[in-house]
Amino acid sequence: MSVAIRRARREDVDFLVELTTHEEVDPFLSARRATTWEEVLAEIERSENEPEDFGRFVVEVDGERAGVMGFEVGNRRSRIARLGGLAIHPGFRGRRVSDEAARIFQRHLLLELGYHRLELEIYGFNERAMRHAERAGFVREGVKRKAYDRHGEWVDGVLYGLIREDLPI
Repeated sequence: MSVAIRRARREDVDFLVELTTHEEVDPFLSARRATTWEEVLAEIERSENEPEDFGRFVVEVDGERAGVMGFEVGNRRSRIARLGGLAIHPGFRGRRVSDEAARIFQRHLLLELGYHRLELEIYGFNERAMRHAERAGFVREGVKRKAYDRHGEWVDGVLYGLIREDLPI
C-alpha cells in the first residue's frame, strides 16, 4: 500500500464535499468547516494562491483518493501551523492510512515549508482521532474544558503539538 498526499485540485471538490459530509465523518469534524461545493472550491483556490500559509491536501492510497487534511498559518513570526480537517473515507479505515499521511504532512510542513511547530485540536469525544495524533507523534498539551457546543452539548477541545525536534531522524 502506497500512501501519498497532494494539494487538492478543482476536480477533487465533489469527492471532498461527499467525504466531509458523510454520516460517519461529519460528526467528528469542526462545525466551522467548509461544507458546500462553493466553500470547498474557495479553499482549494486559496490553497493554490497561498501555498505557504494555507493548504488543503488530498490523501491517496495507491493513486485513489482516500481522505483530506489541511493546515493554516497560526503565527507567522513564530512559524506555527494549525492543522485540521483530517478525514479518511470509511472504506480506507483500519489500515493506518491517516498515520502515514500525517507523517508525510508533518515533514512537508516542518522541513519543506519551514514551520517550527504544528498544532491541532480534537474534540474530547473523538477518541479515535486522539489515538491517531499520539501514534503520529503529537504530544498532548492540554484541554480547553467545555469549549465547544457540539451536537447540543458542551465538549472539550484537546490540544496537541509537534515541533521539528519531535520528528524521527
